[in-house]
Amino acid sequence: MSDFEVDLSNCDSELIHIPGRIQSHGFLIVLDGACIIRYYSANLAKLIAGISGEISGKPVSYIESLLGNTNQKDFITLLINLGKLNKSFEQINPFQIEISGETYYLIIITSGENYLLEFEPAVKDFDVQKMIGRSVSEMLADKNLQKMLNNTAAQVKNIIDYDRVMIYRFADDGHGEVVAEAKNETLDTWLGLHYPASDIPKQARELYKLNLTRLIADVNTEPSKIITTAGNLQHLDLTNAQLRAVSPVHIQYLKNMEVASSFSISLLYKKELWGLIACHNYTPRFIDYKARESSKLIGQILSSALEYRQDEENYQVHEVYKNNLDKLSKYLQENDSIEEALTGETINLLSVVNATGAVLVYEKKIIKCGVTPADEQIEHLIKWLKENNKEPIYHTTNLGNVYKEAGNYRQVASGILLSVLSKELEEYVIWFKPEIIETISWAGNPEKNLEMNAEGLMQISPRNSFEVWSQTVSGISATWTAEEIKSAVRLKEEITYAANLKAGALRLLNEKLRLAYQELDTFSFTISHDLKNPITAIKSYAQLLAMDESIGMSGHQLLLRIAERADKMNFMINEVLSYSRIGRLAVQYKKINIKTLISDVIKDLDQVHDTTNLKITVGNTPDLHGDPVMLLQLFSNLISNAVKYSQHANPATVHIEGHINETDICYSIKDNGIGIAAKNLSIIFELFTRMDNVKKIEGSGVGLAIVKRIVEKHSGKIWAESQLGKGSTFFVSLKKITNEGQTSY
Repeated sequence: MSDFEVDLSNCDSELIHIPGRIQSHGFLIVLDGACIIRYYSANLAKLIAGISGEISGKPVSYIESLLGNTNQKDFITLLINLGKLNKSFEQINPFQIEISGETYYLIIITSGENYLLEFEPAVKDFDVQKMIGRSVSEMLADKNLQKMLNNTAAQVKNIIDYDRVMIYRFADDGHGEVVAEAKNETLDTWLGLHYPASDIPKQARELYKLNLTRLIADVNTEPSKIITTAGNLQHLDLTNAQLRAVSPVHIQYLKNMEVASSFSISLLYKKELWGLIACHNYTPRFIDYKARESSKLIGQILSSALEYRQDEENYQVHEVYKNNLDKLSKYLQENDSIEEALTGETINLLSVVNATGAVLVYEKKIIKCGVTPADEQIEHLIKWLKENNKEPIYHTTNLGNVYKEAGNYRQVASGILLSVLSKELEEYVIWFKPEIIETISWAGNPEKNLEMNAEGLMQISPRNSFEVWSQTVSGISATWTAEEIKSAVRLKEEITYAANLKAGALRLLNEKLRLAYQELDTFSFTISHDLKNPITAIKSYAQLLAMDESIGMSGHQLLLRIAERADKMNFMINEVLSYSRIGRLAVQYKKINIKTLISDVIKDLDQVHDTTNLKITVGNTPDLHGDPVMLLQLFSNLISNAVKYSQHANPATVHIEGHINETDICYSIKDNGIGIAAKNLSIIFELFTRMDNVKKIEGSGVGLAIVKRIVEKHSGKIWAESQLGKGSTFFVSLKKITNEGQTSY
């Protein structure tokens, strides 16, 4: 026998959205844009009397004529035209019709340029919508998350009367766990059991985000094949089809569990799949379209409740970390020693994340907090991080997997969160989390079974046994949450700010900055005198050539592009010159009416941006003490960025507000734009830095560097909080004006 290799990733690449079949309790007709039949299910002739032979290529009127006199003539064509007019079929679905004396629902959906007509029985065995109204209050009766999940499972079972109803939660790696259950008394419990990610592979999880309910009425029926003309090689995409057939592997999987019918309702958190309400019945069971749509409401209600509970929990954690960070910031400004401020008080490095140990590596010293590895182990770890890490923020829950030596101290440091304060000076903060030894109960051995098919080839098959199979997991810590990472980024900003204030001219950073500023001044001079004149000449020549009528259309377009590129280069040069100029200018302090300043900035926005879909709100605007020109540039940059990077939101919203604190005034500019990854928040103020998700949006990478330099010239602070896809908030803190007209320090 020859050697062979089985690729387990094949499970994740099965094309389940184009199965070429439908579940046989309904039937399918597919029309093109001209209402000509292009596909149909093989069971069509059994359900509609009078059909014979090939019907692909026939107009929809052929089917309409066979559906009996109880339906209006051309009713399918009329429904499709109405859907086109409304740009949606949501208000039409389902359309009730009579076929051979039986009541059916017609559901119309689009698939590319085609219209899918799905016909399925209309069953009135229970009024789900009425029952849901009575059950929602029971579902949400308790604020405790686990009790809410338990209530939901029980209420769903009461509504749809399946033998077993489970709340199934997905972990970060894709595997799932039964976290709540309601079942018949005769069934064994599955509560607490884990199922491998391959049981519901990645592409299936993606479909659950698009189709919020999924019914498998009877696993023992043969699916009906989809028929088209011999010359049509285009696969029919059934992504959104209610009747889409089920993967044979999953059908066998359900049969192995002796499940005859399944129904699922998707649970989403922030548009990602949190879990499923998974329902199993041990005899065939059909739920019609209206009942499924009503059941979808359960998932939407629970998803909203989950999101609210999680956001509430995140907010509470955020407030704890924020309060502790504020105290650390105060310690840093009051204490002459950075290390003493961060490690010598009750509120210390361990107060801004949920860790059991931390290390501050600062000015060639290692200061430890809590439970940490030994000194020599820490030194080796720092050396490894210096050689292997390129990120300003790095975290892992399985350090031993990437750094073998860490396996010797996994009891105290299976997870680390690294914040690079200065790569050049080799200064870091490292937090540690211990391993969590966990015994996971799997529903059967999670490894895939291999068996030989009829052709003698090895193939993957679903598990036959679902007896509890225990696995002990070690060397892995609790996860680092988004709130912890944000807190680490904010602390880095506070340490950097405090260090720059305290170290003055003695620190290497200031010396490097002085040299960098000198080089930038020289570079700026070169740009001003050696580059701007040639660029102006290039643009002028291009414009002169464009006046020549003998140059064709393509030539004119090329010359136009040359002129546009010259303008863009000129803009970049001006930005760099502006950045350099700020470093040389002295601050001319004056009292500034910020309300008027912001109003002027907002009035000018429509000259640069499309403000049709923009909503700007302005809260309290306390006056500031600073340089009027510089602060105008600061607010112009930040507000313009907020508008620019939220232009794809609907609607785009920007909120500007100032808060007066004990010693400073803090302004925030908040948008609902594309957001910034947490790991990039520490580098966004660097010159020519642009994130991957803004490459298609016009920008120079200089604006935020200018803003940061202006803030530093005013002895202030600037930082940002952001979440990808949700928006960003930039904070600017400047010293407050005292009664004597002086700034408070």
